[in-house]
Amino acid sequence: MNSAFFDAVRASVFGGRMTQAQVDGTIALLEAGKRYGVTDRHHMANVLAQVFHETGQNMLGIKETVMPSHKDKNPSDAEVIRRLDRAFAAGQLPWVKTPYWRQGWFGRGPIMLTHENNYRKMGKAIGVDLVANPNLAMDRNIGASIAVVGMRDGMFTGRKLSDYAFPGALDAAVASNPRRIVNGQDGTDKLVADYHRKFHAALTHAGWSVASPAQPSKPKPAPAPSPITPEQPNGSAGAALAIIAAILAAVSYFIFGR
Repeated sequence: MNSAFFDAVRASVFGGRMTQAQVDGTIALLEAGKRYGVTDRHHMANVLAQVFHETGQNMLGIKETVMPSHKDKNPSDAEVIRRLDRAFAAGQLPWVKTPYWRQGWFGRGPIMLTHENNYRKMGKAIGVDLVANPNLAMDRNIGASIAVVGMRDGMFTGRKLSDYAFPGALDAAVASNPRRIVNGQDGTDKLVADYHRKFHAALTHAGWSVASPAQPSKPKPAPAPSPITPEQPNGSAGAALAIIAAILAAVSYFIFGR
């Protein structure tokens, strides 16, 4: 992504300053959008907005229990389990019936996966064995793939990006609450919608499209040769036919005249 995007989004979303981690996470998400065919500018803006909110502005994957104020965004698995056990014992997780985290299936990623089955389904969707190593969800590029594919295909809540057309009147789309793609009715739809507007404005300012990669483009390959047809001989066989035709034409001229 070009500097125009980062200049715009740094000022409008990140309070005038971005860390290298925020830059890296943002680029990874944009590249994942390109890789997985998220071509609608509003859809890409919504991915960025949701991750911005879910990670406490970090833009890279975090583990469950991590708060924006925490300096350590990637505590040990044992520490996360300890925190969750303490909260569960204190009655702070009333919606939890079974402590899913004790076998290591707590939340990880820019949009968190929890429970073994969700790690398995997402790993299959992106071609990575997340069950064998759930901490791969913390990898920058794998985490970006989780966010983009999960939102594109409705793997988090059943709602997906294509459920929201985002017509010219963005407010109409926001009123339908695309926040539900990630976390249902959690009361943050207006907040995330504001992030969405700002990311969309920055993408528009930079002229972003799926054809605009974050890294310099590679040289284009040479065009493929035209298919061989009876009217257009190709290769050594075609050259031989052309020579024979010329010889026959010359013999015919001297024997029969014009």
